[in-house]
Formats: sequence, C-alpha cells, structure tokens
Amino acid sequence: MTSMETTAYRAALRVIGAVEPRVVAAIEAELTDQRESLKLIASENYASPATLLAMGNWLSDKYAEGTIGRRMYAGCRNVDTVEALAAEHARELFGADHAYVQPHSGIDANLVAYWAILAATVEAPRLKQLEAKSVQDLSEEDWESLRNALGNQRLMGMSLDAGGHLTHGFRHNISGKMFHQRSYGVSRQTGLVDYQALREQARDFRPLIIVAGYSAYPRLVNFRIMREIADEVGAILMVDMAHFAGLVAGKVAAGDFDPVPHAQVVTTTTHKSLRGPRGGIVLSTSEFADAVDRGCPMVLGGPLSHIMAAKAVALAEARQPEFRDYAARIVENARALADGLVRRGAAVVTGGTDNHLVLLDVTGYSLTGRQAEQALLDSGIVTNRNSIPRDPNGAWYTSGIRLGTPALTTRGLGTAQMDTIAGLIDTVLQATDGSGSKAKYVLDKGLADNVAKQAADLVAGFPLYPGIDLSSLSL
Repeated sequence: MTSMETTAYRAALRVIGAVEPRVVAAIEAELTDQRESLKLIASENYASPATLLAMGNWLSDKYAEGTIGRRMYAGCRNVDTVEALAAEHARELFGADHAYVQPHSGIDANLVAYWAILAATVEAPRLKQLEAKSVQDLSEEDWESLRNALGNQRLMGMSLDAGGHLTHGFRHNISGKMFHQRSYGVSRQTGLVDYQALREQARDFRPLIIVAGYSAYPRLVNFRIMREIADEVGAILMVDMAHFAGLVAGKVAAGDFDPVPHAQVVTTTTHKSLRGPRGGIVLSTSEFADAVDRGCPMVLGGPLSHIMAAKAVALAEARQPEFRDYAARIVENARALADGLVRRGAAVVTGGTDNHLVLLDVTGYSLTGRQAEQALLDSGIVTNRNSIPRDPNGAWYTSGIRLGTPALTTRGLGTAQMDTIAGLIDTVLQATDGSGSKAKYVLDKGLADNVAKQAADLVAGFPLYPGIDLSSLSL
C-alpha cells in the first residue's frame, strides 16, 4: 500500500517537473545522496516529512512585515495564526517568557538580539533622558550622540578557535564591526572554559554583552556562572544555543546547563539538533520582549511565513515525549564516537564530549583539517574541517574535524554503530598521506572505495525517510 507521504511527494514532484524537470532531478539526487551518505555534520539533521511539507504552500505568497496584530500589510490573519503557534510552542518548549520566531537564520537571530539589547539598554534610556518618544524626535546633534553611543559598545564572546561562532564578535563578521570586541578562550591545559579567567577578563573589559554558546565546543557550559559574571560587571548575558537547542528542548542540558533560566536573551537556529526548517528564533525575558519584536523592520525584511509554519510543526514535534529520548541518544552516540576514537589512539579535544559533537585533532595523523575532511569525503564519510584551540593552521586549513551525531541518531544508529564509524574514520586518516602540503593528499582509491562501501552498507540498515518511495515516479 502506498504511503500518504509517498503520494504527497510524488504528486509534488510531478507538478514541479511539469515546469522544470531538472529541479526534480536535483531534488531526487539530493535524497539519494542523503540516504547513502554517512552524515556527521554537527549542524545538519533530517527534518520530518510534515515539517518539509509545511514549507511548500500558499503562506509563501504573503507579505507580513511587522508583528502579530501590528502588520504593515492587510490580510495577515493566517500568518498571525502560524506565527502565534510557533511562538507558543517555543515558549512552552523552552520555558521562556517571550519568543520571536521571524528570524530567517542564526545570524539574523543574533543580529535581532544584539540590536534589541542595544535598543533596550542604550537607545531607550537616552530617549527618556532627552524626553523624546522616538529617534525621529531628536535633533541632529542628539541623533549623532545616540549613534555614537550605539556604535561604541563592548562585547565579549568565545573565540573562533575555542569553539565560538563567527557571529560572536569575529572581526570579519558584522558582529565584530558593530562592537568593540574581546574574545575569551579555553584553558591551555584542559581545553575547557576557565570561568575565573573569564571573570577577570570581564572585570577588566566591562562589556555591555557577554555572549555564551558555541559551535565547536564539546562540553556543556555552566550558564549560572556565566550569569553571575555578567551581573557582576553589569553586562547582559546572551546565549547562542543554535547547536545544542535540541539538547535543551530534550532536557539533556538542564539546570545550570540550560541557558533559558539564566540568560536575558537566547538565540537559536531551528534546523540543527531541533530537526526543524532552516531558520532562527530569539527567546527573551519580558524585559526585552518589545525590543526583540522590533526585529522587523529593525534588521529583518518580510517574515518567511511558510517557514514559520514549518517551525510551528517542528516545535510541536519537539514537545512530544519521544524527543527527550532522541536528545539523550544524541549525547550517548557522541560519547561512544569519542570513546571509539580515543581507544584507537586519536586525539579528541578535551578528551571526550558532553554534548552532540566531537572535535578531533588530526595533527597526530600529520594532516590538516582540510586534508582530513576531503579524504573522509572520498571515503563516504561527510564531516567538516574545524579549528581547534590555538590552531597552528588557522581558520581555513585548520587542524581539526568536527563530528556530530544528531543526523545519524535521527536515522536510528546507536552506540555500536558509532564505534564502527570511529574505526572507519581512523582507518582513512591513518592511510592518508598529507606530507608536503596543507591541502593536497594521497589516499589509495581502493581503500577509500572499500570504506565508502562499508559506510553505505552501515547506513542502509537504517533507512532515511522509509515512508517515501519515489522509485515509480514518472514525469
């Protein structure tokens, strides 16, 4: 019997194919590639068919600038409905006072957060002092003074090589141009966040915003201590939980390791460990709610209404009891993968993991991250190169690869498979010769093909989207 999902996707692809069959070919090829690849990209996952289908509908055709009940276009009642649903699910899932679900991506969410904090802590007090209702009421002299104040604030975020993100103050990113920025790192001995050193740095620098959160730090962060540090220096604590939001939603990262009870503003993407559509969310205390809701038109354009619908679906899925089991298995798998690598003599940054990712130092294999990434890709294992603390090869070539378990956990792979994968990774890297270059390498094609077959055979036992069969699709 043909499944409802198969019927839906066959019909959709036939409609698309009647206009541009090459797009259908690319979509089908992508599904095949994802089904056959051993995906260890820490920032990728597999959204449910319901989430994917929620993105392809008439909501895409509607402009809805503004917020619920305060739109700049008429006829937005249905957009109001899906946005309210997504925000409700986000608030309930994370226990937040307020949720803003319009950001198109993680960087958009962080920009909304930064400017909301600036608006609430710099702009609003200055307007009150000048007895002005809005910036439009200011004289040119007062406006110039306000602009200078907004553009001369300080931010502290985790450095890129320690596991932070580009948007946490990296000079080449807009966040590093908006603020006077200073990075904090990790202990040279342990690779862990040194809270006392961070405290002393904050006392010296006195930032307006301290950003916590990471994209390549394999441990949990104590957000209670981070808030204590922020309060001590009069800073706002902002947490970017884009990578580990699924662990927070699944109550694996709880207590001191759950950012929502501790930070005034929390941002996240929805497509990583949350298994939703590509997009972002800003959570905040009620103190910052009004400023956050000005994200459009402050830094965003028209909301992507169809994506907000998909966020509502994915967040509803994350509120189900089985999502907690999924989140726990993500961490179990990451620990098993790290343990398997360590047992084989590989150098794992911090010696293991407490979250969804493993950071592997490949210098012990006499390779750069770029060489390791490509050699593994040749062998059917999809990873990404990543900096390690105090990386001698910089951010382009790097000295590490980042491995994540959310996607394979979605497929049903468990700890036994993670140990097998660790063996495959070690086999490839041991066999790769990277001498004389930071990019070029030599890897026996027969060995690469053999590992790729083992990888494909492994994931074949855990079918991706088993309810979708496109084999009889004819355009």
